[in-house]
Amino acid sequence: MAVKLLTELKPGEKGRIVKIGGTGSIHQRLLDMGLVSGSEVEMQRVAPLGDPIEIRVKGYNLSLRKEEAASIQVEVT
Repeated sequence: MAVKLLTELKPGEKGRIVKIGGTGSIHQRLLDMGLVSGSEVEMQRVAPLGDPIEIRVKGYNLSLRKEEAASIQVEVT
């Protein structure tokens, strides 16, 4: 399976989180929002200018800044 950054997924594409990057409070914030290794994510949509993106994780929609999403590696399913 291919590993991509979360920002590289196209709307409708699904994947499983394999690694959460970042440091300090940003890393902890992502974990607190349910973005943990093994979680299934689906790209919902990308804002017209590319930032933010909206994903579906654990049954809810979540908007992330592109710089935050770029630190998350996803195995495309």
